[in-house]
Amino acid sequence: MKRLLPLFFTIMASSVPVPAQQFLPVKSIVNARDLGGYAMRDGRRLKDGALIRTAHLADATDADLRYLSAIPVAKVIDFRQDDELQGKTDRMVPGAEYVSLPIDASGNVAAQATEKEKKRFTGRKKFEVKKIIVMAAFNEKAKKVAEAMYPTLLFNPECQEQFARFFRLVLETESGAVLYHCTQGKDRTGIASALLLAALGADRETIVADFDATNRVYEDDVRKYSRKVRFWGGKDEEVAVVKSFLGANTDNFVKALDRIEREYGTLDAYLKGPLSLSDSDILTLRERYLE
Repeated sequence: MKRLLPLFFTIMASSVPVPAQQFLPVKSIVNARDLGGYAMRDGRRLKDGALIRTAHLADATDADLRYLSAIPVAKVIDFRQDDELQGKTDRMVPGAEYVSLPIDASGNVAAQATEKEKKRFTGRKKFEVKKIIVMAAFNEKAKKVAEAMYPTLLFNPECQEQFARFFRLVLETESGAVLYHCTQGKDRTGIASALLLAALGADRETIVADFDATNRVYEDDVRKYSRKVRFWGGKDEEVAVVKSFLGANTDNFVKALDRIEREYGTLDAYLKGPLSLSDSDILTLRERYLE
C-alpha cells in the first residue's frame, strides 16, 4: 500500500506516553486514521492497512477514493442513522462493499433545538451545528445527553447488539481492509476502535490514547467554542458539553471503561458477554490483524 510519510504524535493518555496511529494522506475525509502500528500486550503489532477509522465519506475526492481502493478497502461500515445521511450520503469506495449499521447514541442536539433557539444563536434559519452546541451547553437535557453518550453506547442493549454485529462483519471480511465510520469519526467510531483494540490485545493506555487522538483533529473547534461558552458565562460543566459534541470527551470515556471493569471485571469479559465474542473469534481476529 502506498502512503505518504506518516504523521506521528505522542499523547499522554496516562503516565506512560503512547504513540498514536498514522493519519492517512487524504484531503477531504476528516479524522482518517489507520490503526496499524499499535503494539499489543503479547508483543505483536497491528498490521498496517487493515483497520481504518474515519469520519463520513460524503466529501471524499476522487483521489481519496482511489487511495482507499488501493489499500484495498474491502468493506465500509457506516454507523450513521437515516437523518444523518441527508445530504451526506457516502461516496462509494471502488470495489468495496457498503454496509449500513446505524447506532443511536442520542447525541443529535441540533435536532432538539427550537426555531427560536436557532435564530437566537445564529441570526438566521439556516444554522450551524457548532453554534447550536454553544446553546446546548447551557441546556440541562443536552448536558445529560453528553454525560450519558458513552454509557449509552456501551451499556444500552440495542447498541451492544449493533457492536456485536460490527464484529461479525469484521470477522466475515477475510481479505482487504475494513473501514468504519460515523459522522465525525469520534464517538461511535471511537468506541468501535476501543472494542477492536481490546479484542486484539491492546492495553488500556493504548485504547485511551487512540480514543483521545481525535482531539488533535478537532482541537481548534473545541477551543474556539469553549471560549464562546465561557464568554456567555459557562463554567467547566458547560465546556464539557462542547468537548463531548465537538471533540471526544476522554474523561467520560475513561469513566465508562471504569464502569465496564466494575460490572464485568475486564474488557475481555465484556466482549465475551454482551458482544458475544468467542475465544475462537478473538483468535481469528488476532491471527488476521496482528504480525
